[in-house]
Amino acid sequence: MPSETNSAKTSVSTLRLTFILAALTAFAPLSTDMYLASFSSLAATFATDEGRVQLSLSVFFFGLSVGQLIYGPLIDRFGRKPPLIVGLVVFTLASVAIVVVPTVDGFIALRLFQALGGCAGMVVSRAVVSDLFDERGTARFLSQMMLVQGLAPILAPLLGGYILAVAPWEGIFAVLALFGAGCIVAAARGLPETLPPERRQAAGLGGIGRAFGKVLADRAFMAPTLAGAFAAASLFAFISGSPFVYMQLHGVSQQHYGWLFGFNAFGMILASQFNRLLLRWLSTRTVMVGALLFNMTMAVVLVVFAAQASLPVLVGLLWLCLATGPLIGANAMAIAMSRAGDHRGTASSVMGVTQFAVAGLASAAVGLLHDGTVYPMVGIILAGGVLASLAYVTGRHA
Repeated sequence: MPSETNSAKTSVSTLRLTFILAALTAFAPLSTDMYLASFSSLAATFATDEGRVQLSLSVFFFGLSVGQLIYGPLIDRFGRKPPLIVGLVVFTLASVAIVVVPTVDGFIALRLFQALGGCAGMVVSRAVVSDLFDERGTARFLSQMMLVQGLAPILAPLLGGYILAVAPWEGIFAVLALFGAGCIVAAARGLPETLPPERRQAAGLGGIGRAFGKVLADRAFMAPTLAGAFAAASLFAFISGSPFVYMQLHGVSQQHYGWLFGFNAFGMILASQFNRLLLRWLSTRTVMVGALLFNMTMAVVLVVFAAQASLPVLVGLLWLCLATGPLIGANAMAIAMSRAGDHRGTASSVMGVTQFAVAGLASAAVGLLHDGTVYPMVGIILAGGVLASLAYVTGRHA
């Protein structure tokens, strides 16, 4: 159900809004997954090693985290669209500059600017959805977005590989520049301004600090935010650990690994549509509790049987466990953002940074705990499920 807080909702097509906002959230997977296969070509071009090129990935994720903290207060102060357009322009110009950059240091620096620009879409999309819809409507719309958004991590590596088959690595960033330019046009012409002037926060640094403090101190906001972040941590544990588990322990080829990864991604898309169906009759909180309980149950089963399971059984258990992610994530965001009031931009930035931080720690933990078995991956998946449940319970009655 749309909320009654903003008249812009009556003048925008839900389908158009779905595609625009899904595109705005796709900058991270497109900007990372598309160029991973080009590391050796980049190293050869810049006469350096792949470790140096790998730094561009770390810098990009750092920029995504820092940038979200910047955009949150800006979109509460100036409205949703102006900071978004600025960010998209920065991303597009950085992508163009990468095509002609002569040094690896320049490449790394421009990747930082790509991230600082592209993350605007991530922050703004969450704020716009919560501006336009109430709690249940937000969760349902996010699930609808997943139909489009979920394709990005599946198609990005395939698109990157195709580009490298017909063009040098510069072609990848030329395509990203075109994508950025297309998003500028789409946002400028098709995205409504959902924060009217009378609701904007005219505050200096002190006011920004107070806004962050208010958001961080709200247990009813932070509890579902952390629950969603820990659920995402389980997914990132899978992303980090599945290449070793599938290819080394079970002898899966690189080509077949891509299909298995896509199978899990398809499961999450399917689950997000199941979430939309459930929300016709159930509240976000009811679905959230059910998803958390199912997630923990399947994670326990996964840990118990993972080492002895055949590949089909392991894939099936992971599919069932990770498919709950969209149910937890969409409902957690809807519940949290319903608490944000006039600080939705700031709340969106806190939510994004929290998710990146927790997911990054989960990925690192899988690597640090590596012992040649399946247990580091499935153990972190279980830990993510348990911590998500504990986080949600702490704030359920706040």
